[in-house]
Amino acid sequence: MGTIQWDLGAQAAEVARVVAGVRDDRLGEPTPCAGTPVAGLLAHLAGLAVAFRMAADKTPVPGQAPASPDDLPPDWRTRIPADLDALVAAWRRPSAWEGTAEAGGVEMPAPVAAVVALDEVLVHGWDLAVATGQDYAADPASVAACTEFAAQAAAEGPTPGLFGPPVPVPEDAPPLDRLLGLTGRDPAWRPA
Repeated sequence: MGTIQWDLGAQAAEVARVVAGVRDDRLGEPTPCAGTPVAGLLAHLAGLAVAFRMAADKTPVPGQAPASPDDLPPDWRTRIPADLDALVAAWRRPSAWEGTAEAGGVEMPAPVAAVVALDEVLVHGWDLAVATGQDYAADPASVAACTEFAAQAAAEGPTPGLFGPPVPVPEDAPPLDRLLGLTGRDPAWRPA
């Protein structure tokens, strides 16, 4: 049996709260993800929740999670929270942490897939919150797990499609800001 190393529940619940707070008039607004409006980020969240749930289930999904605003499902307000709940439930099974998992066409050790899923949920949750003018509560244990992963990725050099180049952040910055910097985000980003 695999060992569950962390739980995605707290951060997924926070992202579901942020999703519920997105107004329709914000769907075309920019996000910290260059060239991706709020609708595209929501579409990406919808796709990644399914892809990483299927990774936990050991059922690979070909291709990447969609990021086009045109891919946003019409029932996104209910679908994304439900898909986040299913993602959490899938990674709460010890079998999800065994062997390998595949997401977005990339096979990796299952614990790595879990931290990538957590990082995607946590960081894109911040992207969505800041783009739509909402507060965001990052779970400290989730931030710590993602920071360790992002620091290792940054030390290995650029990985196209994973993170942008690190953004310098003061050493005494809050933990979430340090994580954001490692993932190529400016913690001070706000919509124009």
